[in-house]
Amino acid sequence: MALGYVALVLHAHLPFVRHPERDYVLEEEWLYEAITETYIPLLQVFEGLQRDGIDFKLTMSLTPPLVSMLRDPLLQERYTDHLGKLEELIVKEIENNQHNGHILYLAEFYHQEFTKIRQTWHQYNGDLIVGFKKFLDSNNLEIMTSGATHGYLPLMKMYPQAVWSQIKVACDHYQETFDRPPKGIWLPECAYYEGLETLLAKAGLRYFIIDGHGILYAHPRPRYGTYAPVFTEAGVAAFGRDHESSSQVWSSKMGYPGDPEYREFYKDLGWEADYDYIKPYIMPNGERKNTGIKYHKITNTQGNMGDKALYDPYWAREKAAEHAGNFMYNREQQIAHLANMMQRPPVVVAPYDAELFGHWWYEGPWFLDYLFRKAWYDQSTFDLVHLADYLRYNPTQQLCRLSQSSWGYKGFHEFWLNDTNTWIYPHLHQATERMIELSNLEPADELEQRALNQAARELLLAQSSDWAFIMRAGTMVPYAVERTKTHLLRFNQIYDDFQLGTINATFLDSIEAMDNIFPNLDYRVYRFSGNKELRK
Repeated sequence: MALGYVALVLHAHLPFVRHPERDYVLEEEWLYEAITETYIPLLQVFEGLQRDGIDFKLTMSLTPPLVSMLRDPLLQERYTDHLGKLEELIVKEIENNQHNGHILYLAEFYHQEFTKIRQTWHQYNGDLIVGFKKFLDSNNLEIMTSGATHGYLPLMKMYPQAVWSQIKVACDHYQETFDRPPKGIWLPECAYYEGLETLLAKAGLRYFIIDGHGILYAHPRPRYGTYAPVFTEAGVAAFGRDHESSSQVWSSKMGYPGDPEYREFYKDLGWEADYDYIKPYIMPNGERKNTGIKYHKITNTQGNMGDKALYDPYWAREKAAEHAGNFMYNREQQIAHLANMMQRPPVVVAPYDAELFGHWWYEGPWFLDYLFRKAWYDQSTFDLVHLADYLRYNPTQQLCRLSQSSWGYKGFHEFWLNDTNTWIYPHLHQATERMIELSNLEPADELEQRALNQAARELLLAQSSDWAFIMRAGTMVPYAVERTKTHLLRFNQIYDDFQLGTINATFLDSIEAMDNIFPNLDYRVYRFSGNKELRK
């Protein structure tokens, strides 16, 4: 019998980026890259494990924006075209490198990988959610929800209606997608404030994930630290992130993805090939971009991209197997040590961004494949577990009041509220107050009903934590600013139309076609009345 449990958790999220009004938008490729490098490779790992009789257990969040984009026919069509361009380019690379042995080897490797990507894409008819639901139904995956648009909840807490709408819309969307209610939620950015659990309980959620210090600084101090969940006063359980297992992957100094044998992310054919040759495969305006075809490994050089050695997927795969074995060994030692001190089986919660596995760390899906196989065959110290199952096996836990926290820089809210993005919040708060006002209206006709629903969509999209994050991170800042302003302007246009008593049908048709997330959204979700509502 195992001494304890390990819960691997992947947070799969991208902001809602969809531009039918334009032929090309670079930011749409965030989705296409993640499909090619993360989501399809993960499904391929799951298929192989299931085929070989390995009853793996993995918890994932699939956020509503990501689910909506993966199911969108326009984006599916554009991804098919994107993959076709990759396949065309790699065929040219094979033709042009017939006398360049190692590059030819790598080009043929990528050609095989792209072929397998297309096979999986066709296997699910372009709808990868069908694939994830397949493994949810087989009980290999436990899928969580998140905020409706990944809004940063602690910075909305003065408006319970806004927090409730992020939670309720997400839960309803999950029900529509997976034909069952969600059991757990990945709080956007793992950001928690005291009292949030009451809203989660009202939505029917059983657990959420919090950063480790949110539990370690709880009152009273948890007897078992982050190695057992705690119950909040609302009855919802909180699981804390384990620092040790997280740092083995995340740490820039000791994390696995920095190994010299792994593929170098920042050296891409799109930036290195002859300009006239690569021009058909970069941006239409002629600016270079990443293609996803990378021929070099991290190597031991520091800061000099010109000295990178050529990549070899054979040795990288061997290194992924070695790291999977090391990760498993460390969890065995950790669980054995904890089991001697605890009066219940410990659980080590290891959460990561899903896009780390494949997109940023190309070998990440191989690592997971080896880890699941080694954990199944080579050890008996721990079992992999879903978080809901751990609660079912261990229904009695300590009651605590958690500490406000996030998994961001310095552990609180600074990354989402600072001198780069503070300007957005007065506008978001004003729009929230106006949405609460609109929610108390009753539409006179179908056009007004559509307008009120679209106003709610625009506010939700403006609240995405991704825009504030990008402004602080300093990457693609103009796009994040544009998206924040655009959604607020669209919202305010609808609000002003209601004040004037005239709805612009042409304008409404246009933004409904562009911002088509949550087709069944009911604006009345913003009527939530705080403590009075919670007593019902």
